[in-house]
Amino acid sequence: MDLTLSVENLKGVGPKTAEILKKYGIRTVRDFFYNLPRDYENYEQPVSISEIRPGKIVIKGKIDQITTRRARRRNLTVTEGIISDNTGSIKVIWFNQSYRTRQFTPDKEYYFTGDYELKNGRYSLISPSAALVTDIDTITGLSPIYVAHGALKSHDFRRLIANSRDKFSLIPDLLPTVKPKTRQNALFGAHFPSSMQSIKDCRNYLAYEELFELILAAKLNKRENEKLKSTPINFNLNEVKDFLARLPFTLTNAQKKAAWEIIQNMQNSTPMNRLLQGDVGSGKTMVAALAAYEAVLSGTQVALLAPTAILAQQHYNTLKNTLEPFKITVALLTGATKDKKNLKTNIKNGKINLVIGTHALLTDDTEFNNLALVIIDEQHRFGVEQRQKLMLKSPSGLAPHLLAMTATPIPRSLQLTIFGDLDVSILNELPKGRQPITTKILKETDIREQLYPKITEIIKSGQQVYWICKAIDDDPRTETTSVKSRSLNLQKLFPKYKIEFLHGRMKPAEKDEIMGRFKDGKTDILVSTTVVEVGVDVPNANLMIIENAENYGLAQIHQLRGRVGRGDKAAFCYLLTASDMNPSRRLRELEKSTDGFHLAEIDLKLRGPGEIYGVLQHGALDLRIASLSDTKLIHRAQKDVAEFLQNPENMLKYKELMNTITKYQQITTLN
Repeated sequence: MDLTLSVENLKGVGPKTAEILKKYGIRTVRDFFYNLPRDYENYEQPVSISEIRPGKIVIKGKIDQITTRRARRRNLTVTEGIISDNTGSIKVIWFNQSYRTRQFTPDKEYYFTGDYELKNGRYSLISPSAALVTDIDTITGLSPIYVAHGALKSHDFRRLIANSRDKFSLIPDLLPTVKPKTRQNALFGAHFPSSMQSIKDCRNYLAYEELFELILAAKLNKRENEKLKSTPINFNLNEVKDFLARLPFTLTNAQKKAAWEIIQNMQNSTPMNRLLQGDVGSGKTMVAALAAYEAVLSGTQVALLAPTAILAQQHYNTLKNTLEPFKITVALLTGATKDKKNLKTNIKNGKINLVIGTHALLTDDTEFNNLALVIIDEQHRFGVEQRQKLMLKSPSGLAPHLLAMTATPIPRSLQLTIFGDLDVSILNELPKGRQPITTKILKETDIREQLYPKITEIIKSGQQVYWICKAIDDDPRTETTSVKSRSLNLQKLFPKYKIEFLHGRMKPAEKDEIMGRFKDGKTDILVSTTVVEVGVDVPNANLMIIENAENYGLAQIHQLRGRVGRGDKAAFCYLLTASDMNPSRRLRELEKSTDGFHLAEIDLKLRGPGEIYGVLQHGALDLRIASLSDTKLIHRAQKDVAEFLQNPENMLKYKELMNTITKYQQITTLN
């Protein structure tokens, strides 16, 4: 069976339905079969209406008197009906599901599954799922639930899948490491389950399949990178010793190890492809400075790409002070740079050794004389095409070495899969003199008594404060306080202090000015959204307040918290929660630990890869079923991929597999 055929080749899928499916990425027969259920309802033991109790229930009955009305609240519809069996009747309510009025036939029986709860003084069944009794397997009582796509609801997918039931036996196997018919049995079992255990087994295989593809893509990327040629950068032992001796501090052991790994990589004629990951404040910039120094000593140029102008300015100041005493010319290229034409001429003729910039580095008229090392800070903030554009600026045709840096700690399992083509260096030590950050969960009712005195204490001692809000504007539908409202409120409470607010909708120049004033100590309290998550070092800011902390991911809060404690004074972070809520586990973990790598592993277990991967923005990772926290399955897939790659004929033999991993290769590459 050719799985690459259009979905229109399936029974019951006409042009109109195909068009809807294509909008949601279901274009081929393969896409259709891999549109797996998001969950399963178990209708094995329905309860009679006369016996129901509040909570999750399954009942079997007929429905009538179903109507839809528009509620007073804008954009809300309410669909109500009466469900009856031979013991009684109950009210049923759906919100924003007006299609339900067309779904039911009065004389037919349906299974309904949902929460039976008190609503407006009366018990009702709230937004249940519904399935025709005749559509449910009478032996298993299990029914798959599919994600609705536009006009196509879960019951529509069940019907379409049922129409193609006889096609599953024609699905060929994808992987060489499994028994015959494994894939067709797994897909059939996922759509037509025989038991909860069978569902688990089927999904486990399909998860393995996904991990195999992801790991294979990363390994193939690494092979491709190893075919490229680059300019070898010589190791200058005496000069490096002199460089380190003249620094006003001593590198940590982690920095020394990472620097040595980078120096060794750059000596090769194969381009380095290394990710330097380290917690906020662990000293990544100084490791990058040493790498840049080595490259310039070998007569080549270096480019450092930063996501914002103010961060580029910070890198410029640091690297200029560090490298210019060694007669290395450092330049800054951003949108605000004056006399760009002259600067770009000097870059092209090789007079500039190290250029630091933002997207201005990517323009076609920014040309290099001998670019051999590219450093990308917070690389996840740039798309694949942007990174590739910079990597192609070496006029010699040789690929530059790549050092990508991130302050987002990456769990080990992601390093083995998504980043499997990379060499990874880890900075897991903080420089000497750094003070730990004390984190405390605080209920909003305790703000006046505990937090306001702390703010006064911090500012009176000459230090500064960050206050993080979720929203830019007030929203009457929520109780979330916006940056504008919070800054006005704080200004009334602290009239003697200078308070400003910052958010992502401001123009870049305005944001830079506000952040610049805060960095210069002219602002006492900066009220901001998460735009400060990756930003400028303000060693004088040692108190951070994160409002509505329960609405943020663990990794994001850790990044925000890293904005304080960057000097030699004690730092504090207060996580504000609603008074009627108990702190979540992730907030309690933040209170206990400041180790970003430990927290990343916890986050992966609690929330799955979406949180961490979403932060990394490395590409559109669309794992249907695999969990990147399943290290046992990852190691099995790794072993099988290694065996697969030992036989070159596999690349030709398993054509479908090689085609499907193309998208993963785009996601898992840095260059």
